[in-house]
Amino acid sequence: MAKYGFLIDASRCIDCRACLVACSVENNVPMTHTRIWMKETGVTGEFPDLERYTAPYHCMHCVDPSCVSACTVGALQVNKDGIVTYDNDRCIGCRYCMYACPFEVPHFEWDKQLALINKCDLCVNRLEEGQAEPACAATCPTDAIQFGKREDMLALAHERIKNEPNRYIDHVFGEHENGGTSTFYISPVPFEKLGFPTTHREESPAEFNRMTTEEGTPIIAGSVLTGMTGIYLALEHLQKKNPVHTIEKDLETVDSKKEKE
Repeated sequence: MAKYGFLIDASRCIDCRACLVACSVENNVPMTHTRIWMKETGVTGEFPDLERYTAPYHCMHCVDPSCVSACTVGALQVNKDGIVTYDNDRCIGCRYCMYACPFEVPHFEWDKQLALINKCDLCVNRLEEGQAEPACAATCPTDAIQFGKREDMLALAHERIKNEPNRYIDHVFGEHENGGTSTFYISPVPFEKLGFPTTHREESPAEFNRMTTEEGTPIIAGSVLTGMTGIYLALEHLQKKNPVHTIEKDLETVDSKKEKE
């Protein structure tokens, strides 16, 4: 099955933020919880030679997502088409996904009483209804956000860099980072200047996370349960052997000894 992908071109973004509004409307979330936010260089250079670059930033939809491997309740899943989905009915708000994601994508709804996670799901419902692309790509007036098959988006990114080497740095962000993603970026400036997370890992830690969550968590939970059971049985045995023996009496004995001393 073909996987979906994005190509986001920082040289084409005009910071109109139409994508943020489209995301808010499509997903019925307030602008404060929009699943896209902006990365930018700020104004650089000296007048009159000033520059400023921006890029919309959202879930990278990793090939082997760290967030999915860290989620202990299956709230995060990766579909066969490469979309990393999120189910807030399963989420318990543990924030393990936030710690696992090297791209700092999952956001916690700090202002809500029953706070959970928020992240881009590539408008999966919209695609399932037969619409051609997510709301952000459909709304972008300059084609800074393009959507299609993952392999086509990656090929297009390399084609642009090859055809205009003076316009872009020679790097496709997302091609190798964290084992590869389905959201690719090209830019006229280094991604660190845009404020992107500086992750240099080319292998996803997802396998290690799975060992911890799928194997480690049951072992730890079983050890705790065994220990607590042992304590309970020991106390029950002690109580049967000496029904009047209580912790309060032990404390009273210790206090009385201290007073005599």
